[in-house]
Amino acid sequence: MKPVFLAALFSISMAFQTGQGIAQEVYPNRVVKIVVPFAAGGATDVFGRLLAERLTAVWKQSVIVDNRPGASGAIGSEAVAKSKPDGYTLLLGTATSHAVAPALYPNLPYDTLRDFVPVTELATTPLVLLVHPSLPVTSLKQFVEYARAHPGAISYSGSPGTGPYMSMQLLAIRAGRLSMQSIGYKGSGPAMFDLVAGNLNAAFNDVPAAVPYVREGKLRALAVGSAKRSPLLPEVPTVAESGYPGFDTDVWLGLFAPAGTPPEIVTKIAADVRTAFSEANARKKLEEGAFSAVASTPDEFATRVKDDLQKWRNLIKEANIKIE
Repeated sequence: MKPVFLAALFSISMAFQTGQGIAQEVYPNRVVKIVVPFAAGGATDVFGRLLAERLTAVWKQSVIVDNRPGASGAIGSEAVAKSKPDGYTLLLGTATSHAVAPALYPNLPYDTLRDFVPVTELATTPLVLLVHPSLPVTSLKQFVEYARAHPGAISYSGSPGTGPYMSMQLLAIRAGRLSMQSIGYKGSGPAMFDLVAGNLNAAFNDVPAAVPYVREGKLRALAVGSAKRSPLLPEVPTVAESGYPGFDTDVWLGLFAPAGTPPEIVTKIAADVRTAFSEANARKKLEEGAFSAVASTPDEFATRVKDDLQKWRNLIKEANIKIE
């Protein structure tokens, strides 16, 4: 063969091989796993499965959910923190796992800021302050007045480190250090059962779980903890509207990757999440579950996580909350 022909053939071969290499490096080119650090069937799991479904459609590549429940999200979070930082193992974290728990527990097996890269804040969902109808109050103002007049008389559900507990603690501080009795539960289900039965006086709980009981008159909704009213309970004012400006304890969900994940992959995931939830049907499903889509940039989410972590640290110090 002539040298010129051989050189051309070699160039074509190298270009083909290089092209194959580039194709193999395109993210994602295999199954992506989203670890949900809570049990199947809960709100976080439901959201995770919707996210996996939408990203599968965008990427034309399988995205699966892996439930790793336990220790308020610490077990699943630790597993992802120790995973290979290649974008194929992601974490669906929450305000509980990445802001409240790190602010409260000194010996977590992971560090929110050191061990993870914030990818995107996915969505928020509000909590609502509920009371049993036997409690003679119909507004947040009356609730606070009753608590002041009857120190220690109001019982509420919440275990330290959970969103409902921290929300009530924040309200108690903002209202002048109310004295109320907290009762710990292993989950929101048993707590709601006791609240409906009248064994508890009050609780913060997520809006979707509360709506049926409020509609049936079994529970009374006094105020929503988020900055804006919930479309599922549009008639219920926010805590801020009820006399406590700046009060905001909505629950956020966000996507995290292990520290060291390449920035280009992080940026791509965040952009593709925005694409995934831009479709009208996907947004409708979120709204039906009382979720408000966010899909922020990695930098915006990093700021959100740092601010939330500091907010809960300040509250824990002010309220002198300690884990025995």
